[in-house]
Amino acid sequence: MLQDIKKTLWATADKLRANMDAAEYKHLVLGLIFVKYISDTFNAKREELARRFADEADEFHLADSTPELLSEELEERDYYTADNVFWVPEAARWEALRASAKQADIGKRIDNALSLVEAENPKLKGILDKRFARAQLPDGKLGELVDLVSTIGFGSTAGEARDILGQVYEYFLGMFANAEGKRGGQFYTPRSIVKTLVAVLAPHHGKVYDPCCGSGGMFVQSEEFIEAHGGKLGDVAIYGQEANPTTWRLAAMNLAIRGIDFNLGRSHADSFTNDQFPDLRAEFILANPPFNISDWWHASLTGDARWVYGDPPQGNANYAWLQHMLHHLAPHGRAGIVLANGSMSSSQSGEGQIRAAMVEADVVEVMVALPGQLFFNTQIPACLWFLTKHKRARPGEVLFIDARKLATMISRVQCELSDEVIERIAGTVAAWRGEAGAKAYEDVAGFCRSVRLAEIAEHGHVLTPGRYVGVEEVDDSDLDFATKMQTLTEKLGEQMAKGAELDQMIRQKLGGLGYEF
Repeated sequence: MLQDIKKTLWATADKLRANMDAAEYKHLVLGLIFVKYISDTFNAKREELARRFADEADEFHLADSTPELLSEELEERDYYTADNVFWVPEAARWEALRASAKQADIGKRIDNALSLVEAENPKLKGILDKRFARAQLPDGKLGELVDLVSTIGFGSTAGEARDILGQVYEYFLGMFANAEGKRGGQFYTPRSIVKTLVAVLAPHHGKVYDPCCGSGGMFVQSEEFIEAHGGKLGDVAIYGQEANPTTWRLAAMNLAIRGIDFNLGRSHADSFTNDQFPDLRAEFILANPPFNISDWWHASLTGDARWVYGDPPQGNANYAWLQHMLHHLAPHGRAGIVLANGSMSSSQSGEGQIRAAMVEADVVEVMVALPGQLFFNTQIPACLWFLTKHKRARPGEVLFIDARKLATMISRVQCELSDEVIERIAGTVAAWRGEAGAKAYEDVAGFCRSVRLAEIAEHGHVLTPGRYVGVEEVDDSDLDFATKMQTLTEKLGEQMAKGAELDQMIRQKLGGLGYEF
């Protein structure tokens, strides 16, 4: 039911986009959903207060009050801020905007409303994107969009309505990422990858950190995991950093709309050159940094305390991200990081030596090879690194999991990991760690294997799971043609992606020597 509603809302909103670029349009749509959220939350609190003022048994009961006094009391800001409800000035409330939806200056009115909300709520300062007055939409489309957003939030209770707004916000984030294609992956990590990270790390309490947090999906999923396992919002403290200013705002709104308290630093900033949490040591780190970025280096990073296992190459940030996250990990914390497959085997520019040092220091706990076609923005195969400073179980071993063949296609060009596959991966890691309630661990040919560090050293400290788990025992005669072709084309896709990655690397190296082609 809700899925159908979300699809209908998206189809209508996308139709109103006309010729506007999705990257620009998403800020209008998501910004309006956020304003609707804070206005609905405010109204829900206002209605609750009105009921309590009238209830003689309630401590808030106002005896002998007149309608005028009741109205004044309902405008007392402290009632709202005490419950972490954003204060919404009368001129900025959704009904005021909705009543003006057909006016020619609706864009300017929305911008003014956002300015009023920011001025009244220091937590939202610099977060709300005031770009509605200059939006290049055809006449009347912005008003139609206001009318469409007005229909979101229906439900039998205010809480249910707010939950729907949160789900619609996340659904729209994913759809915009899909619409933007390559650029979309910069702010949104597909849900099944985030769920896998969260299921393996199981962040129940403590500090959760993401140094390249995009739109905040790691945090939303962590809180959902906690609530699904009997915890409550606020059991973990959220710390995030994001370099892109518009994405930083999306993250703040995404967390606020879920009622999640957060610290995203003073403003958007680069985690390498302007680390906003230098003293933070987090129990859980989840991140999907941009793959293979080559323009990250700054001279101020020379000899940085984070490079414990070696100076990362200036032409690729993969090992800078890994060491940055180890630096911020609490002594018994765990980190889960998404990286390109090349990070598991590259020996370019000292990366092999850094990887060997990390393996020998026993900070690599689990490696997972992912299927291709999981991302919106790249076909490069990816993997998951799980790191810890002090292994509580199986020191001197690394668990390798090969999940490359476990995807389910959800469109012609994209696949995902099903909940069953995610449970299988998380259950295997829990068994390997010997966690309470988990089954006994066993190596499974073609899927998982626990490997001693000495054997990894024999393989040149390459961490590609396929090298260690072996081949699944199958009766080839039972495989039909379609299955064989799928397996072969997946393998071909991986090799072609790897070839493209190497071509790009060669171009960069030759370019650096002055040989552009």
